[in-house]
Amino acid sequence: MRAPPLLPATLLRQARHQLVESGCCPPDMLDARLARSWQRSFSAGLQPLGCAAELDPLPPRTLQQMQVQNHGLIRHSLPIMEYLFAQVRQSHSMVILADSQGVLMHTLGDLDFLSKVERVALACGASWHESQRGTNAIGTALAEVDGIEVHGAEHYLERNGFLTCAAAPILSATGELAGILDISGDQRSRHPHTLGLVSTAARMIENSLLLSGCQHHTVLQLHPQPEGLGTIAQGLIALSDAGWLVGANRPALQLLGLRATALGSTSWGQCFATALQQVHGHPRTAGGPLLLRTGAGHLLYAQVQAPRSNLSVPVTPAPAVTTADALAQRDTGDLRWRNAADKARRMAAKSIPLLVLGESGVGKELFAKAAHEASPRRDAPFVAINCAALPEHLIESELFGYAPGAFTGARKQGSPGRLRQAQGGTVFLDEIGDMPLSLQTRLLRVLQERQVTPLGCGDPVAVDFWLICATHQPLRAAVEQGRFRSDLYYRINGLTVQLPALRERTDLHALTHHLLAELDGPPGLHLDPTLMQALARYDWPGNLRQYSNVLRTAVALLEPHEQCISWSHMPDDVLQSLQVLQDSTPTPPPPPSVLPAASLQTLSQQAIAQALQAHQGNVSAAARQLGISRQTLYRRLREHGH
Repeated sequence: MRAPPLLPATLLRQARHQLVESGCCPPDMLDARLARSWQRSFSAGLQPLGCAAELDPLPPRTLQQMQVQNHGLIRHSLPIMEYLFAQVRQSHSMVILADSQGVLMHTLGDLDFLSKVERVALACGASWHESQRGTNAIGTALAEVDGIEVHGAEHYLERNGFLTCAAAPILSATGELAGILDISGDQRSRHPHTLGLVSTAARMIENSLLLSGCQHHTVLQLHPQPEGLGTIAQGLIALSDAGWLVGANRPALQLLGLRATALGSTSWGQCFATALQQVHGHPRTAGGPLLLRTGAGHLLYAQVQAPRSNLSVPVTPAPAVTTADALAQRDTGDLRWRNAADKARRMAAKSIPLLVLGESGVGKELFAKAAHEASPRRDAPFVAINCAALPEHLIESELFGYAPGAFTGARKQGSPGRLRQAQGGTVFLDEIGDMPLSLQTRLLRVLQERQVTPLGCGDPVAVDFWLICATHQPLRAAVEQGRFRSDLYYRINGLTVQLPALRERTDLHALTHHLLAELDGPPGLHLDPTLMQALARYDWPGNLRQYSNVLRTAVALLEPHEQCISWSHMPDDVLQSLQVLQDSTPTPPPPPSVLPAASLQTLSQQAIAQALQAHQGNVSAAARQLGISRQTLYRRLREHGH
């Protein structure tokens, strides 16, 4: 797409003065879309000449809410924005993503050509809706739902004439406006192909959104030529199980002669002469593309993509392992975790000491217990000892035991000690890095001699156990600093395995499904897909321990009739943590009409009224749509006088 020729500056000045004096924009002097935009800007009460107070960006909390509401759009746009910026890096330009209201969600680029005030105007949270900024590429593409370039003096507000902008709309799979992609730069750096570049990038985002949002439907790639399949020019349609068209990109609508409004009410048979059974029976992985005939007689080549599972939390099955042991049962597909499990399984067979490293909460004890249960020692005891949780003066007696009356307060019958309790089984020493140096010496002797001498007793007792140690500390550094004995380190380190942090794992969806299956939840328990995507972006400082507790709490908060864990079931501290991490709050607000012209209170009242009306007064359903708890909704209703 190439931009239209530029209008002479003198003509633009004449048209602007005529608009100010008469209140009407001369259509014969301007491009039709530009004339419509100037007229809308004038009708909004904006004065094109002179200076005016700059609009401040939205407050951080409001911006955060909107970024969470648009997190799917942002996530699919970021890689394409980065690619796009690489093409214009040397042109003093910015790549900008705005939401469906014209509010800037994300920006990349060179700010050197902007003054301080102008940088604020192009910061995240700034609105470029026509009603506030007049004619501009973002706001006008929003109003026209079409790609457009606005250069220099074509901007309605004279003070925006320093910019040259090209923007294109991003449409959802159902044809709704999802956002705007824009390239803005110094008006002296205009390039005639910028609009085509940004339009192509917008189509790429649309295709990514469609493929992601229609994973549970059959998706067909369409093109009149087989070589066109897989390119940006291909059409994409999504089919329901019953054969209804539920999604399509713009090339597909053009190929089929449909409007976006027809989606959801148009069947396969209304568009194609080829039987739907041929699509379902077409091999997905072998052979060439399928040849289809449309109802109008045109031939289209098609590639068929089968739907995924209908679960909201997709499960990635782990490849089969040779033994369905306890480690295999906890394997949900992460390759690093599986590699550690395979090594632990081999160490167990030979009773070689295992050192498990990983951040707090990654599941080191769960891993150790599964390794014990997968070992030949599974029928003997598994004894776990947290070296960081025992008082220093009790560690020796806890580990090695004591004779009757060995010290004041000792039990009359004495104690065998935890190491002897594990006879024939496994000892798990958690947080071994916190063991005092004096005890490290005694533990080393036990491991060397395979004998324990209880306190107050001179007779050693033979012991046999597999040793697994774990710590979140870098033991090698502790050895270098003299805080951990080097000889003990090499004794317990028969093999070291590193468990990945939760944020590093590639199996979060399958792991979530596994954790939900362990909870006492209702049949069909699942997560809202938008919540799942947000949780996948969180760093989880408490790792698996924190995540398990969050899911357990969410299940406890479910109403008796609910099966879907949504935003309203998240603990407050997790919502706050997500807000800090993502610069966003996980409570999706209703889309504002024109921001910030309406107050947040007004927007809140409108959203509540719309949600209650949509669900016929059902407070629970309305609260779920709004992403808040029922109690919060009741409180807001009272505040609004309902």
